[in-house]
Amino acid sequence: MKARNALLAAFTLSTLATAVQAADEVVVYSSRIDELIKPVFDAYTAKTGVQVKFITDKEAPLIARLKAEGANTPADMLITVDAGNLWQAEQEGVLQPTKSAVIDANIPAQYRSSTDSWTGLSLRARTIFYSTERVKPEELSTYEALAEKNWEGRLCLRTSKKVYNQSLTATLIEAHGAEKTEEIIKGWVNNLATDVFPDDTALLQAIDAGQCDVGITNTYYYGRLHKQQPDLKVKPFWPNQDDRGVHVNLAGAGVTQHAPHAEQARKLLEWMTTPEAQGIFAGVNQEYPANPAVEPSAEVASWGTFKADSVATEVAGKRQAEATMLMDRAGWQ
Repeated sequence: MKARNALLAAFTLSTLATAVQAADEVVVYSSRIDELIKPVFDAYTAKTGVQVKFITDKEAPLIARLKAEGANTPADMLITVDAGNLWQAEQEGVLQPTKSAVIDANIPAQYRSSTDSWTGLSLRARTIFYSTERVKPEELSTYEALAEKNWEGRLCLRTSKKVYNQSLTATLIEAHGAEKTEEIIKGWVNNLATDVFPDDTALLQAIDAGQCDVGITNTYYYGRLHKQQPDLKVKPFWPNQDDRGVHVNLAGAGVTQHAPHAEQARKLLEWMTTPEAQGIFAGVNQEYPANPAVEPSAEVASWGTFKADSVATEVAGKRQAEATMLMDRAGWQ
């Protein structure tokens, strides 16, 4: 009997130890690749002892996986890019509201969900890039002006299928209404120098090679390419500085609806908004910190400062379907 009791006690202690160990970890589903998030998680583990396990995939499969797993999901947090994707995850019911005074203090409201379901962690400007050989900066002014006749046969765009362009169009609808925005998009399409590109890097290379003179891409793609090709004959231009400002989007995260370790996930999310983490999270991908108290890296800072659009980034999600249909009508492939 004593042996049986001892065995039962040992089993109980082992079970408790396993439970404690499980409580000291966070499981993250992330559409950001390993090299962009592992340094952040390693720093958090070194600081707190909490292990962070993560699975990476595209945003759509991750959201579908969370829905399929339901209450049985091992995931505590979802990290993805673009407010449109975060808003979609919120609408699909895979994120839970996480009210936090820490997050509210560190991240401006325009970069957070109005329901506290997610927060931005790093920012990227989707701005105009131009050839330093064939374009003078004073020729440029606004996104809208790229629809004018003088840019005919000189513009490059990425495919409309990418959420980044859908979000940009969504904010144009918010600013101008659908009719005016469709007119702008048709002007862009009419001014294309070549077929749309599958990614921003190829677009920047096309400007450098002379296929086109101007284009619209995310700043971090430029940062990556410029690091590889320091003599790149392309520079960023900050449009709409006399009105609403540059279109800014984000990478962000939220606690999953059925997080097994919701409290630990909240603590990790809060830490990722602090200056200590912001420098790592934004710096590894040459993005802008979402916390305005944190300076960008020297490379990012060298591109100059700009006024950002103050529209709430969740507009990108709310108007995503409308933007996609409008782009299709306008002939943006």
